Amino acid sequence: MSLLEIKNLGVMFGGLRAVDNFSLTLEKGDLYGLIGPNGAGKTTVFNLITGVYKPTSGTFFLDGKELKGKTPEQISKAGIARTFQNIRLFNNLSVLDNVKLGLHNRMKYSTLEGVLRLPKFFKKEKEMDEEAMKLLKVFSLEEEADVQAGSLPYGKQRKLEIARALATDPKLLLLDEPAAGMNPSETQELMDTIRFVRSEFSMTILLIEHDMKLVSGICEKVTVLNFGTELTKGETSKVLNDPEVIKAYLGD
Repeated sequence: MSLLEIKNLGVMFGGLRAVDNFSLTLEKGDLYGLIGPNGAGKTTVFNLITGVYKPTSGTFFLDGKELKGKTPEQISKAGIARTFQNIRLFNNLSVLDNVKLGLHNRMKYSTLEGVLRLPKFFKKEKEMDEEAMKLLKVFSLEEEADVQAGSLPYGKQRKLEIARALATDPKLLLLDEPAAGMNPSETQELMDTIRFVRSEFSMTILLIEHDMKLVSGICEKVTVLNFGTELTKGETSKVLNDPEVIKAYLGD
């Protein structure tokens, strides 16, 4: 069974069809790219499969479970996590607390136990601290555990956002332009991080990216969107050299 199966997904805003008849299948362990010019509908696809938007046509499945119509919280608990083009951290919270927020998908104490601060609450909070620190060590962020997230350098904020997404224990990780705003050195480090996450966590990754060096360096396959529809898909090197893809990016 495929991990992610998207069938003829579409959405309309007023009279505009932002995504039309989009289909994609990901197997477990894939590292797949979703590319295309600005306004092609890439982030809209992410918003559809994370419950931000409701599809007007089509459906999608994760591990055989249909998720169309589910809330973002339900989809997160089912196993889809994402990062955003514009980093969305809780800047005034510590690095550790940002990761612990992701871990609340796994919270095993009741609201009453939390409000009354019963022994189980403290036990589970201690376990979450330990789990969060393990994730921070994976990304070499353990020394900044008590630092405010907003004070981290840009590259480390990206790492923290990925760590927080992984804290939800996802089956599928969506990365929306993770290299946006990075210099070449930071981009290379990010590529190494994404490879490591795929290997270390046996993670399936779908990413949107405009940096073709990153895409060609880590994605085995890609789909190209243009004006909300699939232009082509296949092995990365072949797709990036397709004249129609080049035309879509550069124009006539």
